[in-house]
Amino acid sequence: MTILPSMKHTSPVALVTGANKGIGQEIARVLATRGFTVLVGARNLARGEAAARDMPGDARALQLDVTQADSIASAAARVRDELGRLDVLVNNAGIARASNDGTPSTIDDIQRESAPSRAPLSLVRAVFETNVFGVIAVTQAMLPLLREAPAARIVNVSSGLGSLTRISAPEFAHRRVGGVTYAPSKTALNAVTVAFAQELEGTRIKVNAVCPGYTATDLNNHSGTRSVAEAARRPVELALLGPDGPTGSLSNDEGPVPW
Repeated sequence: MTILPSMKHTSPVALVTGANKGIGQEIARVLATRGFTVLVGARNLARGEAAARDMPGDARALQLDVTQADSIASAAARVRDELGRLDVLVNNAGIARASNDGTPSTIDDIQRESAPSRAPLSLVRAVFETNVFGVIAVTQAMLPLLREAPAARIVNVSSGLGSLTRISAPEFAHRRVGGVTYAPSKTALNAVTVAFAQELEGTRIKVNAVCPGYTATDLNNHSGTRSVAEAARRPVELALLGPDGPTGSLSNDEGPVPW
């Protein structure tokens, strides 16, 4: 189905992956308060629908498993058919462990399982599948719509653990967390961010990565020291960047983060 220009959704549209809980849910909620029609991307549609019901404004659940090509294609087709536009893509979905049983992770779990000398390649592949390949696949699928937007923004939720400068510093307290799984996946995500930003130079699309900080979520069994409201602040700022804003950057609340 082709959406005629007169049928295009008039409000800006934002898609946030992994938005049924945690930082993604808060990013989606805030964007909904800013007048966006927000698509709450969730692998489990029922959980996405529950999260969308609790949000203000126009929030809609979108079934989206970033590791499944058919799910990504269906989501992209639905966005075009139902709304005809996409202005913001926040690639937030991420994992630190391969477990899908809903068991919360602890920092000790992540550190133990990701030790370079013994981390199973199945775990490494699973983490990269979501945190890196999933971001590339979703961005590629949504890019045709983003190119049609007046000034599209792509925000990739990274981590300070992806900063090689930080994890190489002896004084960085968490430098051994992430081993060969989570931390390297975020380093790769930073490189992917730069690659998309370079390809899209000269367009109206800006692509940036963001470090939300050590946030209390299921990823760390809620041991983080930052709230989801604090963590969502910089991603939302990047989603709302003006024409003079950066592209191809990594930053947090305090400013640029070293690669």
